[in-house]
Amino acid sequence: MVNLGKLARKAKDLADKNSPKLASAVNKATDVVDKKTKGKYSDKLEKIDEAARKLDKTDRGDKSDDSGEAGAGGDEPEG
Repeated sequence: MVNLGKLARKAKDLADKNSPKLASAVNKATDVVDKKTKGKYSDKLEKIDEAARKLDKTDRGDKSDDSGEAGAGGDEPEG
């Protein structure tokens, strides 16, 4: 039997470690969809891009490492 909790943690860890790549891939995919749909869903696709950018820790200046110590701006409130 598959342990879904363990699988979910593994997926989250991989996503955390590769957030810049994931954000870039999401951005490219939404650009393709936007072109194919001739801008019909631009507002929704922009929200998807925005969510992907929020997940990208390097975009926010959060340079935390495995020790749990955050780099510059790690404790600043988002806004």
